[in-house]
Formats: sequence, structure tokens, C-alpha cells
Amino acid sequence: MVGWFFWDPNRIAFTLPVLHQPVMWYGILFALGFFIGFYIFQHLFQRFLFYYPELIKGKNIKDQAKIFSERLTFYIIVSTILGARLGHIIFYENWIYYLAHPLNILKTWEGGLASHGAALGICVGIIPFYYRNRKAFPMINIARILDLIIIPTLFVGTFIRIGNFINQEILGIVTTLPWAIVFGHPADGTAPLPRHPAQLYEACFYFIAFCFFWQIFPKMIRYSGRLAGLFFIVVFTFRFCIEFLKEEQSLLFSHHFLTMGQLLSIPMIFLGTGLYCLHIFKRKQRN
Repeated sequence: MVGWFFWDPNRIAFTLPVLHQPVMWYGILFALGFFIGFYIFQHLFQRFLFYYPELIKGKNIKDQAKIFSERLTFYIIVSTILGARLGHIIFYENWIYYLAHPLNILKTWEGGLASHGAALGICVGIIPFYYRNRKAFPMINIARILDLIIIPTLFVGTFIRIGNFINQEILGIVTTLPWAIVFGHPADGTAPLPRHPAQLYEACFYFIAFCFFWQIFPKMIRYSGRLAGLFFIVVFTFRFCIEFLKEEQSLLFSHHFLTMGQLLSIPMIFLGTGLYCLHIFKRKQRN
């Protein structure tokens, strides 16, 4: 008999005094990922500015990196949460329920954030940020901003998937493999069966991808959109494949060959291909 690992932690880290509001481990990891991600982004932007010393004459590179990072972080956090929440409701939930209970849309602490929605939210959110800051930072364009945020995004994604693992959500399919994990109280109320630890598969992949893109950052950051294009191709191709090992999350797709996550990954892969090909096209024009 296989001795599968049994996993049933307390989802609540602590309860806020006076307010009596429980704080989930997922929320702590989400916030911690963004906190560390801010400093990762600031460091990367500082390295990027060294390539454009003529545009920041008389200005301190560290100060400029801090100002830019602080301004962008606000847009990223807001667009991530809004995009992830609305994406979850649109693609994974029963719309009729939220039309009848619109205030429940705001209850992000109860769970329900979609990574594809977050990606779309970020892509939309950086557009107004760019138009408001292009004069102060003329070396920046939308593709370049995407290049700079993908590495901290991978780091945050690692923390989020660990949070999903603690929350016993985004479950893998049932398996008899020796490393299967039995979740004691799955968030979706299903039976405690041995499953693929899909959350940990994703967390490991995102961290490895984080290390890989960190290594190639100095070589590729000179070419606007190239790093982001490669990110969308690699990450969402993986997301398409890993969905075969995950239970369907969407109420709209209960008996389909492809999952909602796979359908949402396809346009992201095309977006990445477009960004990468655009970079190649620009290089040929210069030559």
C-alpha cells in the first residue's frame, strides 16, 4: 500500500483583534510576494537605467528607480487584484449569483482570483501608467514595462501557488502516484483523495522560470518586448500543459476536452509570439 502524504493545515494564520477578521496564509503569502517583488523590480529597473545614462543626466539612478517602482507598484497591485477577481467571476463562476449579490465581488479575502485575469489586468493597467509617466521616463514603452515586470511576477506567482497549496485549492486530478497528496479538507468540498500536487508543480516551475529569466535579463533587456514575448510563450505553454493534471475550476466548462485555463492560455501564447516576432522584425529593419 502506498503511504500518501496527508495535508490538512489550518488556512487561518491568525485573527485580527477587535475586527475579528481571520487572516489567511494565502493573503500573507500574496502580500509578502508583492513586498519582495517590489524590491526585485526596483533592482531590475536600476540595472536597466545603466543602459540609458544620457537620459538621466544629473539624476541619481537609485532615486529614479525608486520613484518609478513606487508609481508602477500602485497600478500593478490595483490592476492585478481587479483583473484577477473579475477574471475569476467572468470565467469561473456563476454570473447570475454575483448579479444578485454584487457586493460579494469585493470579498477577495474569501478566495476567487484568476491568474489569467490578473495577467490581462496588468496588461491593461500599465497603459494609463505609461501615458502618465512617459515624459518623466522617455526610455520606457509598454513592451519595455512588460519586460521589467515579468521577473517579479514569476516570484509573486511562486508565493501565490504555495498559498493555494495551503488553502487546499486549485486541486490536481486523482492519481495513484507515490508522491500524491491527500488534502484533508479541499476548498471545493470534494472527497479527500490522493491527487497530483499541481500547486507545487506550478510553484516549482515559476521559481525555476524566475531564476532563468533573471539570468538572461542583462542580455535581453536591450531589446524591447523580447523578454516579455518569451515569458508569455514559455509560461502559458506550461499553463496549457499543467491543466491536464488539474481539476476543472470553471462552472462553465464541466465536460469539455479543454479546460477554461487552457482556452485562456492560447491567446496569451499568441500574444507572446507576436511580441517576440515584433522584436525580430524590428531588428531586421535596423539591419
